[in-house]
Formats: sequence, structure tokens, C-alpha cells
Amino acid sequence: MASSAIFSAAFVRTPDGWSGAEVDLSSAEIVDDLGDAVQESLGLTGDELALLCVEVEDEWFSIARYMGDFEPRVFLSDAHAVMSDVLGELFAEFAGVAPDKENGDLGVRPAGDFELLGDLGMSSEELLELSMEEGVLPADILSVIAEKLGFADELDRLR
Repeated sequence: MASSAIFSAAFVRTPDGWSGAEVDLSSAEIVDDLGDAVQESLGLTGDELALLCVEVEDEWFSIARYMGDFEPRVFLSDAHAVMSDVLGELFAEFAGVAPDKENGDLGVRPAGDFELLGDLGMSSEELLELSMEEGVLPADILSVIAEKLGFADELDRLR
């Protein structure tokens, strides 16, 4: 894997608010490994709502949503930027993006499920607007999202 600085943490919604833990994705080889790492890191037992937040330097971020037996959902900030590393390629696959390595400089192209945070208070429009904002770092966007959803303190604690 490239030497990109990767931050990955998962957050679970509990009756008392959100709780977070860092997640090691270095051994993830298939999309299912991501969910397994979240479950292991948070000690999930069933139907909890969990969000996996990943940021890779100044390149891209992703949020994956896990909840019980429901199909996992994912939002990817830029389908082009992820082609630079193995983890990015995994998230592209998760988001259903076919890699286009020839045309990588077409600007930011979000992919995946734009509605995955809708019931938590962030509309697809807000999520897309944040992702497309020129010159804003993935870490800053994740901070805004965490603030809006109520787990900013946990995110800051883990960074």
C-alpha cells in the first residue's frame, strides 16, 4: 500500500450518544473485511447503527454505514482520487464505481449512496455540497459531518 496517511474510525450510536474507536483497515482485502473491522473495533452485538469514517490525506474520504442485517451503504467523496491505493480501490468497489484510470483528472466525482445520512440529519444535497467544495480538506469535511450528526467530540478524541 502507498504511504498515504490514513485515518479510519468507526462510531456507534448508543442510547447515551455516540461512541468511537479507531479501526485498523490495513489487512482489509475485500469489502466484507471493512464491516468485520468495524464490528470488531466497536464490539457490535447486532442492530446498532455504526458509521465507518475514512480519510486519506488530502485526497478523499468515505463514510460507510452498517446497521444489523441491512445491506451496508457507502458514500465516497471522489471516485477518481481513490485509484491511488488499495484501500481506495476497495471503497470504489464498495460504492459500485468502475475505475477509469485513463480519465482521472475530470474533477471531483462523488459516488455511492448520497442518502446514507439523511435520517441522521444530513441531506444528500448537504453531503454533495460539502464534498464538492473547492479547497476543503477531507478531514475538515468529516469534522463538519461529525458536528452535524453529533459525534464531533468522539472524532476529535480519536484524531
